[in-house]
This record gives sequence, structure tokens and C-alpha cells, in this order.
Amino acid sequence: MTEKDQTRVSRLTACKAEANYQLWLRFEDGLEGCVSLENLLSIGAFRRWQDADEFSKVAVDEVTDTVTWQSGICLDTQVLYRDLVALKHSAQPSSLVV
Repeated sequence: MTEKDQTRVSRLTACKAEANYQLWLRFEDGLEGCVSLENLLSIGAFRRWQDADEFSKVAVDEVTDTVTWQSGICLDTQVLYRDLVALKHSAQPSSLVV
């Protein structure tokens, strides 16, 4: 990814909670895949996700272009996009880096 590409991130069009704290994402440019958020479960507000039902309450906020949960947690789509691009360039599972 070039420096110019890093500043232009495609908009998120869909997301869905999957098993084992995986988050499936699809962006306007066709990039899609899963990132693991399991590494966040022991950090502050993310502990709410230890209840899998809470984790499943995810949605795209089209106004702020973030991934949001009913509990008030929001994740930046630029970070998620970067993680998916990195995943596509490696054969190893991706974990969100915050």
C-alpha cells in the first residue's frame, strides 16, 4: 500500500460478528475478510464482549464511518481496513492492533 493509498480508505459497507470474536468486514472497493478482536477482550470497555451476545450487536455507523456496538464501543474503519490489507499480504490470522 502506498502512502497515498493509506490516506484514502474505502468506505465500510457491511460488517458482521462471527464466531470466536471474528469481525467480517466489506468495503466499497471490494476488500472483505475477517479480523480477530479476541485480543481486546481483557481491555476496559471491550470486556463487555465476553458476553458473545453483546459482541453480536455490531453495526456500521454510516454517519461517522465507524463500526459500532450498542454498548457504545466504536472502532475506526481505517484501522480495520489496514489490518485487512495486511492480512491479505500474509497467510497468518490478523488481530486488531490498537
